[in-house]
Amino acid sequence: MDTRRGILIIACGALAREINALRRANDWAIEVTCLPPELHNHPQRIAPAVRAQIRAHRDEYRAIFVAYAECGTMGQLDQVLAEEGVERLPGAHCYELYAGAATFAELADAEPGTFYLTDFLTRHFERLVIRGLGIDRHPELAMEYFRHYRKLLYLAQERSGALMEQARQAAARLGLAFEYRFTGYGELGTRLATLAAGAAPTWQT
Repeated sequence: MDTRRGILIIACGALAREINALRRANDWAIEVTCLPPELHNHPQRIAPAVRAQIRAHRDEYRAIFVAYAECGTMGQLDQVLAEEGVERLPGAHCYELYAGAATFAELADAEPGTFYLTDFLTRHFERLVIRGLGIDRHPELAMEYFRHYRKLLYLAQERSGALMEQARQAAARLGLAFEYRFTGYGELGTRLATLAAGAAPTWQT
């Protein structure tokens, strides 16, 4: 008898809140383990960390999926997943997942110099952006990092005046124009629903 558990999602910590909210709301029989969101400041570490999690849990679960997009790994993540026989979410990053591929392409074409925030990044802007990039210690780095950006676009997963104000303040702190767009969970919900239903989704692009 197969005693393994069902489905494990190895997720980016930046998606943990949304994945768990969807799981609870829909009573999905999936389990989630998350890697630290700080890996995004060091994308070369994402693929090895994902591989380690796959190998640590492979014998425990009947299926494993990875809730990362490409996330700046320069193909390293896709190479690891091909070798391990595991699939991931589509697209280049979570911004594309939330906005939808076609809409995100339009946004990027309209203003390439856009810095994106999600609910997660808005909540943790100080930790991941200001302290994570060393701007708290060297404020002059903000001009260096963001010199080619023109606006900050907040892609919101939930409607929150408090989060919108935090995102607006982040834009002001970086000297960028502010724009808001509500996306909800975008394609994340539909992708996870397919997985939870027991189908084998074609996630990798």
